[in-house]
Amino acid sequence: MLQSRQSSHGMVVAPHHLAAQAGARVLREGGNAIEAMLAAASTIAVVYPHMNSLGGDNFWLLHEPGSDPAGIDACGAAASAANIDWYRSRGHAAIPGRGPQAALTVAGAVSGWHAAHRHSTDKWGGTMSFDRLFEDAIFYAKQGVPAAATLANNAAGKLAELVDQPGFADTWLTDGKPPALGDRIVQARIAETLGKLAANGLDDFYRGDMARSMASDLAAAGSPLALDDLNAHNCLAVKPLSLQVAGHKVYNMPPPTQGLASLMLLGIYERLGVGSVDDYAFVHALVESTKQAFRIRDRQVSDPAWMAKPAESFLDAGLLDELAAGIDPHNAIPWPDAAPGGDTVWLGAIDSSGRSVSFIQSIYWEFGSGVVLPESGIVWQNRGTSFSLDESHHNSLQPRRRPFHTIQPAFAELEDGRVMPYGTMGGEGQPQTQAMMFARYVMAGSGLQQAITAPRWLLGRTWGSEQTNLRIENRFDPAVFDALRAAGHDLEVIGDFDEVMGHAGALVRHPSGLIEGAFDPRSDGDACGL
Repeated sequence: MLQSRQSSHGMVVAPHHLAAQAGARVLREGGNAIEAMLAAASTIAVVYPHMNSLGGDNFWLLHEPGSDPAGIDACGAAASAANIDWYRSRGHAAIPGRGPQAALTVAGAVSGWHAAHRHSTDKWGGTMSFDRLFEDAIFYAKQGVPAAATLANNAAGKLAELVDQPGFADTWLTDGKPPALGDRIVQARIAETLGKLAANGLDDFYRGDMARSMASDLAAAGSPLALDDLNAHNCLAVKPLSLQVAGHKVYNMPPPTQGLASLMLLGIYERLGVGSVDDYAFVHALVESTKQAFRIRDRQVSDPAWMAKPAESFLDAGLLDELAAGIDPHNAIPWPDAAPGGDTVWLGAIDSSGRSVSFIQSIYWEFGSGVVLPESGIVWQNRGTSFSLDESHHNSLQPRRRPFHTIQPAFAELEDGRVMPYGTMGGEGQPQTQAMMFARYVMAGSGLQQAITAPRWLLGRTWGSEQTNLRIENRFDPAVFDALRAAGHDLEVIGDFDEVMGHAGALVRHPSGLIEGAFDPRSDGDACGL
């Protein structure tokens, strides 16, 4: 049985052990939690390249003791040329899931790194340069890393839809074959790209030579993105959403992320008064709370500039009461009506001063659009496929509109003084896994690592899958499966530690200064402390 890692001087958790080690090395040298996260984030882009890259987006929750968390929204908007007519004139009823026309939104991740670094320097006394913070990432990109099972499995499993995308075969195939488990993965162009950014400054990605290079490569591939779209991008400083749950204050990102759904889910679940854990009542209550939250999300959440109501209005206690009252403890609400998921990494860091970071980064589906830019080696995201080509849809494609995001980092201030950055990858599964972790650890009192190791379920889609049933790991008591089926759940029992359930992680800092960390045995991760 895995146990929570413990430390008193700082800790980093990531779904790949080399990224966690990169962050911990920065803490060991006196860096703060943001600096540690920047080292881990750049490293994870190298060692888990199918899940995220410099061509994706990210979101940050930054907390220091005595202050409310600050948020960074590094989500790229749709190209100015990307509109409904542009796609329909090319014969599309929906935005393609792969290829250059799926690469329609600006990659915001590097702007998030830049903004976080400024926050570190201006407010947290950070002194480390990107030369140092990219050190591990550049080393692993140059020298290579063994292909993880998740990389090998996804490269093989998605090969048919990726092999013909510009740059994919040249980057990821050897003699026509994808990388196998343990194969050495060298990414020389990414090492060079990171080196240029460290030398020239991260704004080069949007307004310098690198921006011009990427814009040229995107245009040559057939993407609607242009240099003006990169030039226009800036990430946003945002106020996180928050909700009181069982006496604790839980934070998440505002739209265009599904952070609202994560908070609503917990608020609805709390009102059901379930006192048990990992039995039928626990699973059914959380699944039905998920459905109620997702119905609001799927009808309302979009770029906040286009939303009819402010996100905070959906956290109203009266609305949460009403949604909870609509749940039958003995019968499942008909399903589905859900949206697609994606590929993501969540990472967390806490430093010796108690400052913490909850961070999530994504290219949406595995390998994103599949397009690899020839000069920079960057894999470009396909996040814009979440837009609709229906003009009446609440998330219809509009030039420079920001897309709906499944990804969202979570953070909680517990009533006894503990603080908890936590999160997971996994598309539709992210709010559900966050709720399971919080309910098990905070509300039911289980151990932190046990809350993550425990069996999980997933209602809806993830990893680019079209499945919308209730998938559940086989480690629950069989009586739970029988009761769920009897209540009308469309149940599929799957493996014991199935990667479809995502890669979760959490850190907790106690008032005494003790730090606990837990990582997901479904991943290649670790929690590395000092």
